[in-house]
Amino acid sequence: MSHPFDPNQLQFFLTIPSPCPYLPGRMERKIFTQLDPLDGPHLNNYLTHAGFRRSQNVIYRPACESCRECRSLRVKADMFEPGRSFRRTIARNDDLSIEVAPAIATTEQFALLARYLKHRHPGGGMTDMDMSRYEMMVEECASETEIVEYREPDGTLIACMLIDRLMDGLSLVYSFFDTDAQARSLGNYMILDQIGRARLEGLPYLYLGYWVPGSPKMDYKMRFRPAEVLGHRGWMPLQTPTA
Repeated sequence: MSHPFDPNQLQFFLTIPSPCPYLPGRMERKIFTQLDPLDGPHLNNYLTHAGFRRSQNVIYRPACESCRECRSLRVKADMFEPGRSFRRTIARNDDLSIEVAPAIATTEQFALLARYLKHRHPGGGMTDMDMSRYEMMVEECASETEIVEYREPDGTLIACMLIDRLMDGLSLVYSFFDTDAQARSLGNYMILDQIGRARLEGLPYLYLGYWVPGSPKMDYKMRFRPAEVLGHRGWMPLQTPTA
């Protein structure tokens, strides 16, 4: 039986301003609350649909004073049809084996993450992560969470994706991969794979987190159509020109 929770009883906190990682020259603030083990999955569902994102047992949303550019985006998995470029990406990775596993951290996963952070995000906030912090990231999550592992034919772990299961879809929390395998386009492939998985499971949406117009880091999300973004009138079709 699901455990009822009262959103009116939630206690929210506000971060201090810090430089925006997506739009140069701007400052960001976040509003956040804690997930507890009993109410976590229900609260994660409720707040994700309201534009929040989860990080470990914290769920947050941008609350910037003079900017509203961060927009939650979800792909309509039940209507998605890959174009020629995406079909090539799927074909290039047809040799990979895929396993959906419980959210349990392994040293093999952490070694892959450390290499990924070193090459993709040098000097970033996660580059000093150790194994214990990685275990917290994967395992201390009051939500219905899974980790998907992608392996080469010889068994080498090449990519991982941390995913929350919602009542109407899958929500991508974090992904990392072998940056030497550029020809595989693993970042795009994992999204395509999870769109296909959502469809097979009868789930209409794949939640991709925030999309920020004008941020090159976020441009790739516009390639996954049809999609919806969350605005003041609720979830609406993404109308920007095709990337």
